[in-house]
Amino acid sequence: MLRQLHISGLGVIDDLDLEPPPGLTVLTGETGAGKTMIAVALSLVTGARASAQLVRAGSSAKIQARFDAPEGSEAWAEDGEVILARTLGADGKSGGRIGGQLATASALAELGARLIEIHGQHGSLRLLEQETQTAFLDRAAGDRHLGALAAYRQTYARLRDVRAAVAELQEASRERERELDLLAYQAGEIEGVGPRPGETPELEAEAGRLGHVERLLALASAVEAEVAGDGAAAESLASAAHGLGEMADLDPAAAELATRSAGLAAEAAELAHDVRIYRESLVIDPERLEEVRARIAALKGLQRKYGATDIDVLAFLREASERVVALSSADERFEALQRELGELEGLAATQAADLSAGRAQTSPALGDELTRQINELGMEGAAIRVAVEPLEPPGPSGADRVTLLLRGGPTQPWLPLGKTASGGELSRVMLACRSILADLDDVPTLVFDEVDAGIGGQAGLAVGRRLATLAASRQVLVVTHLPQIACFADLHVRVRKHAGTAEVDVLDDHQRVLELSRMLAGLEASEHGASHAEELLAEAARVRSGA
Repeated sequence: MLRQLHISGLGVIDDLDLEPPPGLTVLTGETGAGKTMIAVALSLVTGARASAQLVRAGSSAKIQARFDAPEGSEAWAEDGEVILARTLGADGKSGGRIGGQLATASALAELGARLIEIHGQHGSLRLLEQETQTAFLDRAAGDRHLGALAAYRQTYARLRDVRAAVAELQEASRERERELDLLAYQAGEIEGVGPRPGETPELEAEAGRLGHVERLLALASAVEAEVAGDGAAAESLASAAHGLGEMADLDPAAAELATRSAGLAAEAAELAHDVRIYRESLVIDPERLEEVRARIAALKGLQRKYGATDIDVLAFLREASERVVALSSADERFEALQRELGELEGLAATQAADLSAGRAQTSPALGDELTRQINELGMEGAAIRVAVEPLEPPGPSGADRVTLLLRGGPTQPWLPLGKTASGGELSRVMLACRSILADLDDVPTLVFDEVDAGIGGQAGLAVGRRLATLAASRQVLVVTHLPQIACFADLHVRVRKHAGTAEVDVLDDHQRVLELSRMLAGLEASEHGASHAEELLAEAARVRSGA
């Protein structure tokens, strides 16, 4: 709940602190004293649109509100609390903070919606939202209906996902066919050539040999002659080795030379042998040369398209084959999704029909009860009807459009709540809704401004009783001119203007009597007003005790 509120530089408020307790806090005071500016401040600190006209002349506005931290706000919270802050300059520029961290107005609004709800001309009334009105009717329909709603929402979520997947596959079907054709052509082209790893460099070496075979033959013959011919290197080295062998027999110091010479002679003989074999392997074969060159050209053609090497081309072929399999399986998936889509549409239609039946059954009684409540709250002759109309296509909450319609009197037309109700009437309608369903939502702090507009007497007492009942499970702040409401306060705060600046006082029992007397008679002190005030306080105490 709201633990502390600090306001400075806002309207008639120069510097103000308020620490509302649990239960019902009532703010009273003369018109223009600054009561409503407290509700305005709470609206601003929870993300409402700011206006430079709200800034106190020659100053800048600053609002800080300290709340118990709700679940999910750990990133902003400290010691179980969260502080929302808003600044507003005379130039209209504003800034926000949550927990000391810079925050946008939308972030303030998102978190503020979980902390406080403001009803009145300065608050955004969630009751006007279609979703809130539908949720209100659904809660009134009971737990079984809420269970059916949860089941429908699960079906709807899956239906939405399946529809999206089917649409995606349909959209991609032509592109898929084009890709399949291209992949089939590419795979066929590669398979038609049939490269193998390392084939290109092998063929390039063979092409080089075949292209220079005549020159190679001439060179090989010349080398063979130089190495193995009569009196050539091999024969000379063999003769040298023989001589060094005889020297080694006579002088051991020549043994190493003999060994080296023998090795050279053997190597020369082997070289001569290998040169001869190489020469004999050389064949002039123009047809093979053309064949190799054509093969190289085919492989190079693949490499220009699919990869720099034979291995890269084969990797492309493997990936293309896998992609073909994946694309080909899309048809099977599409058929499976189509079957699931049909099943889900049938199930969703059945579940939506059950929800519609539950809403149609509940709406008349709910409208009657809301009508009774608002009549007791000072809206005599007015009536509320809960309209349930078909919604096409169905949405996340079913196939119904739920609208709260208000009629100001028997001869007036039924109109949506937001188009016919004043700020005070909207506050009383919300109060009626909350009287019927205390757990309408889990917002811990409620602020009502203008809830007493146009009422008095017994209607005022009825509103006060409702607020006191609501405050048993919520923190409630009420700005009011009615003593019939103020008498139910757990904490009574008087707002006065002194020297153009708003001041607040927490009233004790005696001061409350004086304030209620003023509100009743318009005087600071009146014996009759004081007596009447004491009667109101006694009545409130009796009601609150359940007597």
